[in-house]
Amino acid sequence: MFRSMKMKYYIPLLFLISFAYPPHKKTRIYLIGDSTMCTYEASREPLTGWGMPFANFFDSTVQIDNRAKGGRSTRTFISENRWQPIADSLQEGDYVLMQFGHNDEAKEEKYKDRYTPVPEYKKNLTKFVTETRAKNAIPVLITPVTRMKFDKNGNVMETHIEYTAAVYEIAAAQQVALIDLDKKSRELLQQLGPASAKYLYMQLDSLEHPNYPDGQKDNTHFTEFGARKMAEIVLAGIRELHLELADHIVKPQIKK
Repeated sequence: MFRSMKMKYYIPLLFLISFAYPPHKKTRIYLIGDSTMCTYEASREPLTGWGMPFANFFDSTVQIDNRAKGGRSTRTFISENRWQPIADSLQEGDYVLMQFGHNDEAKEEKYKDRYTPVPEYKKNLTKFVTETRAKNAIPVLITPVTRMKFDKNGNVMETHIEYTAAVYEIAAAQQVALIDLDKKSRELLQQLGPASAKYLYMQLDSLEHPNYPDGQKDNTHFTEFGARKMAEIVLAGIRELHLELADHIVKPQIKK
């Protein structure tokens, strides 16, 4: 009987404590962008967007919401109503990491539905930034990751000149944190050289992988190894910017 009386008082007390100390809100990171960032199903391995390994580098207080989608430019991301649900869901302290450019700059006739001229690209990035800030969330601009392209002397070539410059202009005008993934990824390719850099990308010989029996010659999209290296560049950028988010990157365990 004494025990039941104690429980009679403890249960309401525990109930009140649960309200006094609500669960800590997780920081949500929205990733918006294109096929170089997005999530792929297992049937397309080793094809990997850099947002996939990126999600594994944070502690349990962070939740990654990868909304990147293949073939999307800033314009189609808006016109297909992919941005508005994110803007509506944002809460104070959330992050929006945005990396577009590959499809915005595609001028070929077959890609005309996604092409976005530089002035409109800048306008769309500004929209993402201002609407993120309106919710007291934190925008982070990321320049488009490089394609693999070397000249005859083995020097890596720039593949996003106009659109990377546009990202810099928006970052300066809006005072937004910027990670230059274009530059850093080119530096990585140059360090590796043409022979080794191909292992970052979907450069597969026939019968090298069962999902691609005829092989693949793709200078834009990444293998798991390549995606992880690009994710590491973005993580290093977060640290260099001294974003609060950097405190939630998992620290390596030192074995004694």
